[in-house]
Amino acid sequence: MDALQISFWVVALLVVLALAFDFMNGFHDAANSIATVVSTGVLKPHQAVVFAAFFNVVAIFVFHLTVAATIGKGIAEPGVIDHHVVFGALIGAITWNLITWWYGIPSSSSHALIGGIVGAVIAKAGTGKLIGAGITKVVAFIFVSPLLGFTLGSLMMVLVAWICRRTSPLKVDRWFRRLQLVSAGAYSLGHGGNDAQKTIGIIWMLLIAAGYSSVQDKMPPTWVIWACYLAIGAGTLFGGWRIVKTMGQRITKLKPVGGFCAETGGALTLFIATGLGIPVSTTHTITGAIVGVGSVRNASAVRWGVAGNIVWAWVLTIPASAFVAAVAYWISFTLF
Repeated sequence: MDALQISFWVVALLVVLALAFDFMNGFHDAANSIATVVSTGVLKPHQAVVFAAFFNVVAIFVFHLTVAATIGKGIAEPGVIDHHVVFGALIGAITWNLITWWYGIPSSSSHALIGGIVGAVIAKAGTGKLIGAGITKVVAFIFVSPLLGFTLGSLMMVLVAWICRRTSPLKVDRWFRRLQLVSAGAYSLGHGGNDAQKTIGIIWMLLIAAGYSSVQDKMPPTWVIWACYLAIGAGTLFGGWRIVKTMGQRITKLKPVGGFCAETGGALTLFIATGLGIPVSTTHTITGAIVGVGSVRNASAVRWGVAGNIVWAWVLTIPASAFVAAVAYWISFTLF
C-alpha cells in the first residue's frame, strides 16, 4: 500500500472518529436543549429529542461557518497539525465526555475539544504554536457565556413577570406551555449552529494538514458540513438522559414560564456567540440562564451546591482533556 493510500485511510478513520465525537456531543448535550421543556411537562422525552434534533440539523441553513473557521484555523497554527495531533485532540475530548456523561455532570463538549487540541499541540511543539488570540477568546467566553445567559434569562423573567402581572397564573401557564416550544426550538437551533461547527472545524483542520483542503479555502467541503450536522442531530435524537435530571430539576425547579425565559436567554447568547465566530459551551450558557431565572424568583430557589459542582467541572474540562490528549498524542506518535 503506497503512502497516498495510507494517508487516505488514516484521514478516513480520523473523520469517522470526529463524527463519533460529534454524535457524542449531541448525545451528551441533548439535555441542554430538552431538559427544561421535559421538566416542565410541555413535551414528553421522546417528543423532545425529535424536536431538538430537527432544529439541530435545520441550523445548517441559518448560520455562517464562523465557528468552524475559528476551530480549524484560529486555535493552532495549521503547519503544526498532523494526524497524531488530531487523534490526540479527539481522544482527549471523547474521554472527558464519557467520564462526565457517566457521572451525569453537564460539562462542555466544546471546551473538551479545545482542551484536546491545546494538549496535543503542546505535546508536539510546545505553546509557541498555539494562537493566543483564538484561545483567549474561547477562555474569556467560559465566563462571558454563562454570565450573559444569566443576565438575559433574569431580564426575560423580570420582563415577563411585569407583562403578566395582571394575568391569572393558570392563563400564564397555558400561554407559556405553547411559547416554550418556540424557545426550545430556538435554543436547539443555536445548539446545532454552534456545536456542529466545532467538529466541522477539526475535520477541516485535518483535511488541510493532509492536503485535501487549503488554508486559503473559505469553506470546507460540503460533505463535511452535512455529515457533522446530521451526526449531532442523531446524537441528540438518542439523548443523554443522565444529564436531563440535573439540568431540568436539580439546579432549580422550573415552570413553563421559567423554561421559556431560560431557553430564550440561552438562545440569544448562542446566536450572538455564533455570529461572532466564538465556540462557546451550550452547557455553560443554559446553566447560567437557568440559574438566572431561578434567582429572580428567590435566591434560595437555586441549589447553589449543585451549580458549584458544575462550575468545578467547567474549570477542570480544558486541563483534564488537554492532559489526556497529550498522552494520546504521545502514544499515537510512538506506535504509529
